[in-house]
Amino acid sequence: MFTGVLLGIARHDRPKGPMETVDRVAVTVAEGIHGDYRGALKPGRNKRQVTLLAAADWRAALADLGNPPIDWSERRANLLIDGLALPRETGMRIALAGGVLLEVTGETDPCERMEAVHRGLRAALTPDWRGGITTRVLQGGALAVGDEVRIETP
Repeated sequence: MFTGVLLGIARHDRPKGPMETVDRVAVTVAEGIHGDYRGALKPGRNKRQVTLLAAADWRAALADLGNPPIDWSERRANLLIDGLALPRETGMRIALAGGVLLEVTGETDPCERMEAVHRGLRAALTPDWRGGITTRVLQGGALAVGDEVRIETP
């Protein structure tokens, strides 16, 4: 079993709204990360409740660009994970301290908004799922920066 650590939590309360970083947050099956507009259950559209970004992938993307000083939250992911490679296949599960269980539903495709952050960022995030993963919430709980993160097989 592989373990890592939760380095950051971010959310935004409306489309294209600013990202807010927090130290702790509740996660539920019904709304994903509390206060994040994307996580609420929607008929037929529940594959992107919580997004995760690996710190190593973020660093690699920035290295491709000459290491500009861009905060991870500009990626607009919900959780920043360090110490392990995120799974790159659907159905894998990610367990976090506090009882949260997430199921990988796919890749978080970098969008044109990344170009507004820094020229070339979209392309730097594209290879090998560097832009992160999308998940759905299987079990809610509490998250806090510093929590342990584990990859589990289904």
